[in-house]
Amino acid sequence: MYQDEYRRIVQRLQSITGREDVELTDGGAHADLASTIAFTLAKEQRRQPVQIAREIAEQLQAQEEGDSVTIEVVGPYLNFHFSASYLEATLREALQPDYGSQPLRDERVVVEHTSANPNGPLHVGHIRNSILGDTLARSFRKAGYRLETQYYVNDIGRQIAIVVWGVGNLGEIKKEEKGDAFIARVYIAANRAIETDPGITSHIDRLMQRVEQGDPQVVRQFREAVTECLEGIKATLLSLHVRHDRFIWESDFVRNGDVTRTIDRIRRMPQCRDDGTLWVDLSSQGFEKQYILKRSDGTTVYAARDIAFHVWKGRNFDRMIDVLGADHKLIGAQLIATLKLMGEKAPEILHFEFVSLPEGSMSTRAGKFVSADELVEEVVKQAYVEVTTRRPELEEDVRRAIARSVAVGAIRYDIVKVSPEKSTVFDWKEALDFERQSGPYIQYAHARACSILEKSGEFTPAFQLSDPHEIALAKHIGRFPAIIDQVVEELRPHLLATYTRDLADLFNAFYRYVPVLKSEGIVRQSRLALVCAARNTLRGALETLGIDALATM
Repeated sequence: MYQDEYRRIVQRLQSITGREDVELTDGGAHADLASTIAFTLAKEQRRQPVQIAREIAEQLQAQEEGDSVTIEVVGPYLNFHFSASYLEATLREALQPDYGSQPLRDERVVVEHTSANPNGPLHVGHIRNSILGDTLARSFRKAGYRLETQYYVNDIGRQIAIVVWGVGNLGEIKKEEKGDAFIARVYIAANRAIETDPGITSHIDRLMQRVEQGDPQVVRQFREAVTECLEGIKATLLSLHVRHDRFIWESDFVRNGDVTRTIDRIRRMPQCRDDGTLWVDLSSQGFEKQYILKRSDGTTVYAARDIAFHVWKGRNFDRMIDVLGADHKLIGAQLIATLKLMGEKAPEILHFEFVSLPEGSMSTRAGKFVSADELVEEVVKQAYVEVTTRRPELEEDVRRAIARSVAVGAIRYDIVKVSPEKSTVFDWKEALDFERQSGPYIQYAHARACSILEKSGEFTPAFQLSDPHEIALAKHIGRFPAIIDQVVEELRPHLLATYTRDLADLFNAFYRYVPVLKSEGIVRQSRLALVCAARNTLRGALETLGIDALATM
């Protein structure tokens, strides 16, 4: 409903002013929507903006066919206020179980995220990528897009060669541990061995040459090591409610000839350089660093396979989105520049700064990292203590199930709430604070709405709202579909987190100041309808954030 009204006002302002951009924005505390177009027209027409605003308002009022919006002129500003009929239409929409979901679109979208090297467990630094990517994917699906999520498996790089050498030479035996933990132990031990004996490097180089040449025995060794690690990574992702539709193996683009065809195309480009090392000269695009595709020993580097991967994606999807850490900004920009020179579609890249713990940064190679598994289990343990304190009467298995949902919600919300370009430190004490604006705080608002509706019994929805808390909550509910659209257009999932937190705030203020179950007649029916709409919107927002919408806490 909000989007319909927004578009309708824009179209009418465009018709009156003859301008494409009519400067319609959120009205803040003064209005639901506001336009400053009179300022721009005043400069062109050399007239007072106040007079222009009045003239536009008169024309708008003359064209008004319904009563969903009222127009107010405040000096040079055009303010738009949503009326009671708008609120009723909004609540009727929000009473639908899948509120916020939009009709299926034709556009095909692929989101690649996580794609961590399979040489050990995901650590805290990785999961911001996973959570941002998964939230984006859920938002695209909510917005009606045909979407596929992909994990690009780096299965033939140097790090995997080190693992393969370690598995074959160090005699490490798998214990009662996940596959990713075993591979990490081998990788760390192999790096220490290389530090002691640099001559091992030649064996690593030979493994890389043989796997790229398609040596069946070496290909099998690489595949087995990577698969072992990936099974552990998948389990970790699943514990955080993250799933990928497809795992794309980097080596497949070598095997099927796509990398060779890509390099042949690039060789014919005027920007290609071959001085023993094959590279692309992107200096005309503002890059000083060489974009290397092949080493002097003839093996390709990650960038060559990455180009082939993106050419394939660009031909199978209308929109490509990569979620990458800030340390990939240069190589991401070089990739985009090269694809454009090739005449291929380029991806949109969501870069993010890193998340850390108060203890500091992490390194898989040095063996200094806190795994995502360890983080989840620690937060689950702390959440169980909190849930037990609040709800000791519940059965233990129920408390443990709630604690896990609360813990995952706390982690996901605390990470996604910060805009991607800002670094963040995860503090479980703040993330689990039920009274702060956290994941559990929002889950609790949903549980409270469920409790009210459970106690209310059956009712006939009504839509007569008059209290300011009712009206503020209803208007915010109406913005939910527009927020989903904004997230997918701007690739800013933190906007959904902010919206959902504000929704919980408004619902809690409504609950505190406006009696629901003790009210009577049409007032009670209207307030229960509002609670039901809030519950549906909270549930839809939480699910899009990848957080369980709990009915009890």
